[in-house]
Amino acid sequence: MSHASGPRPHVLVIVQNLPVPLDRRVWLECRALIAAGFDVSVICPKGPGDPSSETLDGVRIHKYRPAPQASGALGYLVEFVYSWLRTARLSLKVWRERPFQAIQACNPPDTYWALARLWRRRGVTFVFDQHDLNPELFLSRFGEPTSLMGRLQLGFLRWLERRTYATATHVISTNESYQRIAIERGGFDPADVTVVRSGPDTSTMRPIHLPEDADRTRHTLAYLGIMGPQDGVETVLDVMDELVHRRGRTDVDAVLMGFGDCYEDLRRRSTELGLDDVVTFTGRVGPPEIARHLSAASVGLCPDLKTPLNDVSTMNKTMEYMAYALPTVSFDLVETRVSAGETCLFVESGDVRAFADAVERLLDDPELRVRLAREARDRVSTHLDWKPQSEAYVGVWESLLGSTDHAGPVRTNYVDLVTREELERFVLSRGPIPPAS
Repeated sequence: MSHASGPRPHVLVIVQNLPVPLDRRVWLECRALIAAGFDVSVICPKGPGDPSSETLDGVRIHKYRPAPQASGALGYLVEFVYSWLRTARLSLKVWRERPFQAIQACNPPDTYWALARLWRRRGVTFVFDQHDLNPELFLSRFGEPTSLMGRLQLGFLRWLERRTYATATHVISTNESYQRIAIERGGFDPADVTVVRSGPDTSTMRPIHLPEDADRTRHTLAYLGIMGPQDGVETVLDVMDELVHRRGRTDVDAVLMGFGDCYEDLRRRSTELGLDDVVTFTGRVGPPEIARHLSAASVGLCPDLKTPLNDVSTMNKTMEYMAYALPTVSFDLVETRVSAGETCLFVESGDVRAFADAVERLLDDPELRVRLAREARDRVSTHLDWKPQSEAYVGVWESLLGSTDHAGPVRTNYVDLVTREELERFVLSRGPIPPAS
């Protein structure tokens, strides 16, 4: 079936845990569908200063005021119900503007199967874009429950996941580990589960030259991502404390980009450790700030501990560091090894001193930094780039809704990634400039 001569197929994308376009994976998906000739609407919470509705790059985005900060089981239940009701109401608004043929729900949480079942009466297809494993997230944060309440909460999360699998026509998984779970736990035929990795668009996510007057007195360690209990960001502060206060390094600082439930606690911890002079918290940042900080950094940090969730999850920050030709240190996780291959230094989960040792090894060995930077950029651009992922993603929708006629810049001071000597000069220009001999 082709829609070339009729109305373009319309997909409604539902996201609860992040605004769009801040959710970079969802934004890449939306833009891929628009480029392939689909209409796309999004329902998501507002970020600070966001309008209630806007159209960006052809994507119609409808936003609601987010629920108050959740705390405890009752708080999360209130958040889920509030967000579900606001989303359901906005879905009616989207339908009145133009009926949609499919809903894509991006978890967490696993609650929108119920909304999809209501819309199924109108012939709407449901696709589950599984970003997280919520039962594993619970186990990673709280461990195996021993109380009746804990067992009930875990059981409820497993029930929601089963309902989501049972309602979905197709599952989009972020990696092979998630794909295996959808097949084994969700009972899906492998043909109905498609892996779409959260690969960066390396044509635009790439190193940029910094101004000549940029500060080059220190090596910068960079963290980019959510700051929740399961993300291990406190390890970055422990590593900085080890490097600065115990090993006496005066040539290192850190920038932490992102936000989350632990943001204020991390800022207080930084003050308690006496790190405020060498640790910068940026809060929420957009692509220009990310490009500037990751292009200036010497090392990227992946402090996620080995947990039931983290071990099988793809960390977007790993591939984003690689896109900026940034050598990386990470705790040893199964899916991080799949992403980074041999371009990352891995240490045993939870070993802060070994993590600091690996960081120092990179800072003190410019040849190793150059080699890993070059290999990281090569790997991400050839194996992990968003382009082949987008083709797999659009292929899902073309198989479900039919194909379309595809629709057929601002100049940026990008680093030359083809000439090896230029890339080497760029990598070595990060951090302190060595004194002239």
